Amino acid sequence: MSSSSEPLSSKGGTPTKPGHPHDPHAKTMETFDSAYAYRIILIMIGVVMIVMYVEGMLTPSLPQIMSEFGVGYSQVSLVLSAYLVTGVALSPIAGKLGDVYGKKRVLTVILALYTAAVTVTGFSPSFEFMVISRAVQGVGLTVFPLALSLVREEFPREMVPRAQGILSGMFGAGFAVSLPLGAFVSNTWGWRYTYHSAIPVVAILTILAFIYLRESPYRKPDAYVDYRGALFLAGSLAFFILALSQGPYWGWTAFDTLALFALGAALLVPLLSVELVQHRRGKEIILDVKMLRQRNVLVANLVIVIAGFGMFLAFQAMTFRLDEPIAAGGFALDTFHIGLSFIAFAVPMLIFAPLAGLIVPRVGTKPLTLLGGVIGAIGFFLAIHTTTLDQLLAAMFVIGAGIALLNSAVINLLVLTVEPREMGLATAMNATFRNMGSAVGAPLAGSIMSTYVANVMTTVPGVPVPVPVPWPDSTAFMVAFVVAGATMAFAGLVVLFAEEILGKRTVRTALAKDEKAPLPEGPLPAEA
Repeated sequence: MSSSSEPLSSKGGTPTKPGHPHDPHAKTMETFDSAYAYRIILIMIGVVMIVMYVEGMLTPSLPQIMSEFGVGYSQVSLVLSAYLVTGVALSPIAGKLGDVYGKKRVLTVILALYTAAVTVTGFSPSFEFMVISRAVQGVGLTVFPLALSLVREEFPREMVPRAQGILSGMFGAGFAVSLPLGAFVSNTWGWRYTYHSAIPVVAILTILAFIYLRESPYRKPDAYVDYRGALFLAGSLAFFILALSQGPYWGWTAFDTLALFALGAALLVPLLSVELVQHRRGKEIILDVKMLRQRNVLVANLVIVIAGFGMFLAFQAMTFRLDEPIAAGGFALDTFHIGLSFIAFAVPMLIFAPLAGLIVPRVGTKPLTLLGGVIGAIGFFLAIHTTTLDQLLAAMFVIGAGIALLNSAVINLLVLTVEPREMGLATAMNATFRNMGSAVGAPLAGSIMSTYVANVMTTVPGVPVPVPVPWPDSTAFMVAFVVAGATMAFAGLVVLFAEEILGKRTVRTALAKDEKAPLPEGPLPAEA
């Protein structure tokens, strides 16, 4: 591998390893540009929040979209999963292009494309057009690895957990804004206006990023971009998602359903073949085997894919539980009140993610990730037994707190393990795993609800007498919450196989190994 991926020393020609004492780009508490560092995190906060707003604002509107286009529970799940498929394919590509051409340049291009996609989706004339435009809109998900990399490069190591905690907290803030505001706009003017209202904000942030961000000093001009691997991975995932979406209608043993599953599995063969060949040639691929051999990188990605799966499965199930008529065991809420209900999930994410960034340097990443998984699992267990709206909201609050703690802790496990020159690849691969789990979670929830359906006598607009209408029965939600809870608990347990990198105990061990001296007495810094 060429050394051109590394920043040049201040004297000119010799590459210096990032983090080396003579690396002119290494940030310390004395040398980092605090004004610029906080400026960049403010811009990244805005970018993350608007992307999460655009992606989350439609969740309360799923019943409205289903009714307008005349599609079923499994089919409407494509609204959530279509853009995730594109995110899976493009996240590693965007991260690598950021390493090659510069993270600022790639980020601004992506934001411009995202602005165009958001504009088009709001004018969708059909469900098929909307799914396709949502797939194009998935380019917005690629901003996350670039944002994490840019923030990581500008802060000294001891401030990274706090900065990452703030940025992770914006996931909760995005949902806190998107769910009630998107629901209000959708309920008042229609779901299309949620898109129309987002266009100027996305455009302004694109301009701010172009004007005020500096280019990253870490570059890999000769890096290999794994287009074929990304194409095979996205194709395989797309076939699996289509099979999950259509299975309840075609039949799980129907030829078309089995054919889609078979095609998804078949594409894994060329994917693994291409990745293996390129790995042997020393290329950095989207599922980088060399990087995944690092225990912490593998564990972080496994935790993220499992947690993403459970979270998106729960989103769709909870939306329809809130929308379902009382006669069917639901709460009969309109779009606006569905959005308000999701505040119970979003607010704890906003609170606990930054809090985790402050706590994790002291207690370590493993205990906090495990705690988040356990709390999330408890929340889903509570959701299974809810009979009133207040009980469900309380369960959603517990789930949001658990997910916030888990996500914030595990991202620090990743970004503090890899070197800055590998940050683009590492965070892009992490985003790929997150999107893979999320992309499967939503259609699986739709499939569960379409499989466990009961005809309920209820009123229909324009019909004078109650008529039987198919709705998911209580078994559907119980199965969905059981699966989501099990995944959260498993995600927390997986982190036990990681090697701790933070916490006072880790610092004492590192000092003893490096300096071969007696352990110092008294308080120690938060990290090694």
